[in-house]
Amino acid sequence: METTRRVGAQPQPAPGTAPASEGVPAAGRTAEGYLRAPFPWYGLDEAFTGPRWLMQVGTAADGSVQHGSTGHGEEPSIRPEAADRERAAFAVVVTVAAHAERGSGDGTGVLDATGVSSAAWLAGSGLLAYTWPAQLDHTLRGEWLDQQTETAFELADDLGGPAWTTLSLPVDGVPRSFHYRESEFGWVLAGTTGRVHLGAYGRGMSAYGLGFAAVPDLAAYA
Repeated sequence: METTRRVGAQPQPAPGTAPASEGVPAAGRTAEGYLRAPFPWYGLDEAFTGPRWLMQVGTAADGSVQHGSTGHGEEPSIRPEAADRERAAFAVVVTVAAHAERGSGDGTGVLDATGVSSAAWLAGSGLLAYTWPAQLDHTLRGEWLDQQTETAFELADDLGGPAWTTLSLPVDGVPRSFHYRESEFGWVLAGTTGRVHLGAYGRGMSAYGLGFAAVPDLAAYA
């Protein structure tokens, strides 16, 4: 996963990996961070004709953009009412910069290499943001989320394990292989284009009929 290692500090999850749109109304999100990325953003291809919306980007300690997400369908709510969450049909595409381990731009540490596991973890933890059990209070929700996020991390680190199957989906019109898993919360998948790593998660929309493409104009998500 994308981290910045500093002397005397423990590696931390990538900045921006908290619930990607929690607390940020759709109308208040802008493309500014996305436009600073040196890599292409991905979303569902033109076969998807529903609503599209921006989420947030994640940055390293030096401020460089490392990953981000684009939303498709009915934007899920983080409100505790189960009915509000369950009726939202959505798919989120996570784009992660592909690079080897390198020094951070500000010279303060080392950025870990990214891989398909990075995309799998970001997608898995992203899905959890919208699927926590409604009967949990705030304290128990935190404990549940910590536990489930750790499970998502372990699953992402074992893409060859029994929890995952393979799924072929088009990316820019070319079939590519993805790691895929389902749970009671929804589905998660992860793969790579070579230029970037892709993750996706969703509920109420079948992953089997999806296709991905580089976003030609972020205005479609405004």
